[in-house]
Amino acid sequence: MSMISWQMVEPKKPLQRTEGPIPAPAAGEVRLRVVGCGVCHTDLGFFYDGVRTKSPLPLTLGHEISGMVEATGAGAARWQGKAVIVPAVMPCGECDVCRRGFGNICAAQKMPGNDIQGGFASHIIVPAGQLCEVPLAADGRPAGSSGVSLAELAVVADALTTPYQAIKESGLNELDTAIFVGIGGVGGFGAQIAKSMGALVIAIDVDPEKLAAIAPYADATFNSKELAFKDLRKAVSDLVKAKGRRRTEWKIFETSGTAGGQQTAFGLLTFGAALAVVGFTMATVDIRLSNLMAFHATARGNWGCVPEHYPAALELVLSGKVALGPFVKTFPLDEINPVFESVHGRKIRERPVMVP
Repeated sequence: MSMISWQMVEPKKPLQRTEGPIPAPAAGEVRLRVVGCGVCHTDLGFFYDGVRTKSPLPLTLGHEISGMVEATGAGAARWQGKAVIVPAVMPCGECDVCRRGFGNICAAQKMPGNDIQGGFASHIIVPAGQLCEVPLAADGRPAGSSGVSLAELAVVADALTTPYQAIKESGLNELDTAIFVGIGGVGGFGAQIAKSMGALVIAIDVDPEKLAAIAPYADATFNSKELAFKDLRKAVSDLVKAKGRRRTEWKIFETSGTAGGQQTAFGLLTFGAALAVVGFTMATVDIRLSNLMAFHATARGNWGCVPEHYPAALELVLSGKVALGPFVKTFPLDEINPVFESVHGRKIRERPVMVP
């Protein structure tokens, strides 16, 4: 038996299938048999847009990973045979920033498909210290009422936990309004998380099909391509008033990763608002930064999610409070090159999960 991986040898060139010996985990590590690995727009950024990886090429991409632990190194024996999700960002857990709860900025963090080899492979070696266990039912499927597979749960590792952290850090509660600009994988799951917390949820996008898909999980949807910005802002404000919610302190989440989305999100700032920049783009935007001062508002970025939030985020899915199944689609790993092309060309709206 050998290990199979699909590696980026050069940007914009087809990923190459490689085959070699199955590696053994070192102390503090485990080897996973990969069950599923999601395709994220960060992967496309590395592949198409010239975003540089921390590790030199060739490199196996993929950081949304679920799998079964089939071998352990010294000190990691308790993980043997466990179903797990691998956090997309794994802090060291020991440095000053980690001890103070800021693992996202840990200089020694490991991100599969960036700092270390990623999950578009049959197997992967990862540190054991930050894994999230997935409880299994008697039939071997993930426990709970959701009916999702372990492969589908791979997207918890970024598409779901990243907005979860942004929402937690915003201080969102049931009296608030949560506005998501961009309802792809990250924004769609974020909207569901906010709704599960009792917030008034507004979804904004330019894609009518995405808006239709998220409509059952949101209080209102708006197509920013069909509305002039001043009309969009008025529509949002009128809805908030009609629903009897606070007209201040909106929680705004930029999850499109586009320049247009960032301008829209910033333009929606109101008194006491909190803007979370969750999506990523290489583009620059022209904004009046003084709006933050005038509105006594805040803006912050969000890099991944600290591993300690993973169990609570996973429980939202397993309990059925956040629907995962309708928004993901599995593909054989051998189809990764056409899947990359389809996602880049916006021909697949679900979150693709590659299955070895």
